[in-house]
Parts: sequence; C-alpha cells; structure tokens
Amino acid sequence: MAYNEQKKRHKSSMIEGTILVRVNFYDLETIPNEKLKYVVISSKINDKWLFVKHRKRETWEIPGGKIEKGESAESAARRELWEETGAKEFSLTPICIYSVLRENDESFGQLFISNISILGELPKSEIGTVAPFSELPENLTYPSIQPFLFSKCNF
Repeated sequence: MAYNEQKKRHKSSMIEGTILVRVNFYDLETIPNEKLKYVVISSKINDKWLFVKHRKRETWEIPGGKIEKGESAESAARRELWEETGAKEFSLTPICIYSVLRENDESFGQLFISNISILGELPKSEIGTVAPFSELPENLTYPSIQPFLFSKCNF
C-alpha cells in the first residue's frame, strides 16, 4: 500500500529544548520499506520491561537501532535485540510504523514488541547495562519520544 496521508495518525507532541518534536503512528505497510531507518523493540522478560543503558550515558533506552543497508526491519529488530540485550530466545511481533518529526525533518521506524524467554551474555557493544523495570524508567535518553512508543506496547 502506498503512503497515504489519511493513514497518518498523530500521537503526540513535546517541546525538546526549543524544537517541537512530534511522534506519529501509522498502520503497518502504509509507509514504503525504503523509508524505514530505525527499529525499536519494547521487550519483556518475566513480566518486566527490559531497558538498556549505553556505555557513555546515564540514561535508559528501549532497545533498538538503525536498519542496515539491504536489511529488513524484522531482521534489524532481531539483530538489535540480540546486540543490545543478549536475547537468545524470543518472540517478535510488529506493532506499527512510527515517525519522529523535528522541524521539517521526519524519520520513520518500525516498532516491535518482544517476549524474551532466554537472555544470554551481553555481546560487546555500545550497551553497558540491561535491566528489567515494572514501568517506564524516569531517566530516559529520548524523553520526548520513548514514552509514546512505550505506550503503544504497554497494553
């Protein structure tokens, strides 16, 4: 299905510094795959949400990252989930497409939810800490984006 403005569903806006940030949600397959740049994977293990902390930051993030050239969103989500959490066995379900609009720059990604049954050792990567939470942690890396993505998966 081609991109269709009528399929666009505005979710929320926040002011980040002096820049308005808007997070929009779209139905799956309404945005062309070649426009997708990121994946975010809201993940649960033992009924708790898994968040990660970058080695160079003191803030928490939902696991995710960039889609590499030639990679599908699902393959990127599987790779990122393993790289950032050490997840060995897990389910993966696509939820929706999202976009982040800052001024006139809109970037697109795909949101997934995962239930992890087995965590292995954390691979050597930019992630330094993985921890379970009952709810969204307060100290987020992207506080104007992550709460809206998290709310789509916290059903």
